[in-house]
Amino acid sequence: MTAPFVIAVDGPAASGKGTLSRRLATQYGLRHLDTGLSYRAVAHALIQAGLPLDDEAQAVEAARKVDFAGFDPMVLSTHAVGEAASQVSVHPAVRRVLVEKQRAFAMQPPGAVLDGRDIGTVVCPNADVKLYVTASPQVRAGRRHREILRLGGQAEYEAILADIERRDARDMDRADSPLRPADGAHLLDTSQMSIEAAFLAACAIVDGARDAKN
Repeated sequence: MTAPFVIAVDGPAASGKGTLSRRLATQYGLRHLDTGLSYRAVAHALIQAGLPLDDEAQAVEAARKVDFAGFDPMVLSTHAVGEAASQVSVHPAVRRVLVEKQRAFAMQPPGAVLDGRDIGTVVCPNADVKLYVTASPQVRAGRRHREILRLGGQAEYEAILADIERRDARDMDRADSPLRPADGAHLLDTSQMSIEAAFLAACAIVDGARDAKN
């Protein structure tokens, strides 16, 4: 049996890692998991049950019940759930439960593309390919702002920028699994790159790794 091929994609909020990961999964016939949705699913379950986000025991119970196949991105992608997920994700016990589930997902043949904030550092440190996708906070805020407007929503650029900077600080400064490039990760700074250019650059990296593995 061929060993699963795993691509780990990390990076801060609104860096484009999700779009890139989905395209890579399609390109190489791999399954895709947005690991951020698993934390959002826990947060959403707590909100729906009227439970406090700082109750680690309740959050762990919700994490154990998370079903990756049952995600509804439309429900989980709201700003309120995202903010709640950022608070839930600081619980070490919650992270341990979800990391175990994420690893199991990655190791199912033929492999997978996982994107998040600690894939190459914690979840899949032995991934065949590790990418760290980033862009300046200003560029990321602009992308998020345009996306919200395109979908018919309303938002202020300054508020989005402030939110992204807060999330960056929280993700990078947390004691457990802080956001940082993994050892051996390939840096893709998309500040001045289109998604197509980033995709082609990532494919060149993946192709090289696949050739070396074969």
